[in-house]
Amino acid sequence: MLLLTATPVMADWLCDGDRLSVETIQGAVDIQGLNGGIPNSSDGTNPGDGILLRWRGLTLQLPRTNNAGVPSYTDGRWWWRAQNLEQPEFKQRRGSIVNYSCELIP
Repeated sequence: MLLLTATPVMADWLCDGDRLSVETIQGAVDIQGLNGGIPNSSDGTNPGDGILLRWRGLTLQLPRTNNAGVPSYTDGRWWWRAQNLEQPEFKQRRGSIVNYSCELIP
C-alpha cells in the first residue's frame, strides 16, 4: 500500500500573471538495507517525494528528480525548482522549452 500525505502549501507565486500554488507530498521510501540512510536527501525531501502544483485550472503531480542540489520536480513535460524562492524556475516542454516567469506573492 502506498500512502501519500500532504503537508501545508510551501508558498504561492504569480506565474505569467496567474496564481500558482505548490504543496509538498511525501512518498513512500523503504530505507531497509541502506546502511548510510537515504542517499540524495535534500532540503527535507527524499527520492519518492513530490509536489502538487496548481496553476490555470491544472493540478500537476510532479515527482522529485534524483538530481543533486536543490530539489527539482518533473514529469517529463513540466519542470519546477525553487532554488530562489523569489523567482522559481517553472518550465514546460512543448516541442521546445517554454519558460514561465514567476514571482513570490508576499
